[in-house]
Amino acid sequence: MHAALGDPSRLSIVDRLALGDASPGEIGRLLGLPTNLLAHHVKILQEAGVVERQRSEGDRRRTYLRLVPRTLAELLPSTYRQAPRVVFVCTHNSARSQLAAALWVRKSSVPVASAGTQPAERVHPQAVGVARHHGLTLDKAHTAHLDAVVRPDDLVVAVCDSAHEDLGGGDHLHWSVPDPVRSGTDDAFERAFADIADRIDRLAPAVHLPKE
Repeated sequence: MHAALGDPSRLSIVDRLALGDASPGEIGRLLGLPTNLLAHHVKILQEAGVVERQRSEGDRRRTYLRLVPRTLAELLPSTYRQAPRVVFVCTHNSARSQLAAALWVRKSSVPVASAGTQPAERVHPQAVGVARHHGLTLDKAHTAHLDAVVRPDDLVVAVCDSAHEDLGGGDHLHWSVPDPVRSGTDDAFERAFADIADRIDRLAPAVHLPKE
């Protein structure tokens, strides 16, 4: 792993993925790396177990790169963001974004909200159940459209591929968390909860309220 990280470009890729996922194209444009060179660096990081690739649940032509959970727990770069509020966004605002917002309250004093690009009528019952199982409550949570929630200075975190792709460009983070509603099993909701909780543990210390 140390050998894989012994290159400035690969360190830059890891730094970009420290707080959120990205497609190879997004990373290439950000870092100014040609496709063949980026593919070489990504292959080395994958072989070292640092990065893994996941196909988009929205646009199936896309794949997203993400850091392997906990692999770099002691080596992650110090990346900081200032924001007056964090808003977690998914398509229906019924599961992943609601769980993320509830977990955020446990870990950070920065205000939080959640929203959807196509909000459902209610929070999914299994999301309410998995939250309750972990000592959180979504009993009073309600869904909302991102247009009614997001403000220009919010730090937006898209917790699903479709929401990220709907948002297009812009300064937001992306977490490629598989949709537990698709399979509808308790295990799927537990996996989504664990994935989000791990990412919250990484993001919360890096986000601070703007200095007055």
